[in-house]
Amino acid sequence: MKTSRLLLGMLAMASLTTAGVAAADEPGNGAYLTDSSGKVVKSGTGLCWRTGAWTPAMASAECDPDLVKKEAPKVAAAEPPAPVPAPAVAPDAPAFVPIALRAEALFGFDKAVIRPGGKQKLDEEVVAKMKEYPQVERVRVTGYTDRIGSSAYNQKLSQRRADAVKDYLVGQGVAAGRIETAAKGEADPVVSCAKVKGKANGKNRKLVECLQPNRRIMVEIETQRPVQR
Repeated sequence: MKTSRLLLGMLAMASLTTAGVAAADEPGNGAYLTDSSGKVVKSGTGLCWRTGAWTPAMASAECDPDLVKKEAPKVAAAEPPAPVPAPAVAPDAPAFVPIALRAEALFGFDKAVIRPGGKQKLDEEVVAKMKEYPQVERVRVTGYTDRIGSSAYNQKLSQRRADAVKDYLVGQGVAAGRIETAAKGEADPVVSCAKVKGKANGKNRKLVECLQPNRRIMVEIETQRPVQR
């Protein structure tokens, strides 16, 4: 009898000792049995040993991955849309591009009287646009001649041609204050006609004909005032 009681006592002490070791080796929540190094003890098939304190709420990802609540995948915050650049404000377009009126359409050789065909061209290309674009503040009219004749004479002739065009524009309703004239004489030639033989005078018809592009009037915008909105 005494032997039986002694054996039962030893078994009880061994059980308490084992339990104490297990409790000491359990993880923080005491759900799984661990060894002395703190590693979870597993069976030969890789299953963790649960303690009596284990509940589904104490499941770990290592031992019970199916019971662990999986975190929803983090959705990257959508980047704010790139700011739409403000449309570029284009400068006011010129009312019209510079217009070069050839002299044969405006004047006869060595003349400053506008021909009917020249007046029509001024009406279509200058007067109409001046009325269409009132924001144009001033228009420059520049007269040119060819190289036949003296420089002094050609300077005066180019001024008379520019003045004739201004007078016509004023007569068509364009304010005189919007028109400025200039005379360039035989400057800035378009053609040289250096290969044409003979004297440089009005009797050399080939030279007169060749130099026609140089006898011109240039009409262009001088300044432009912003459009009032």
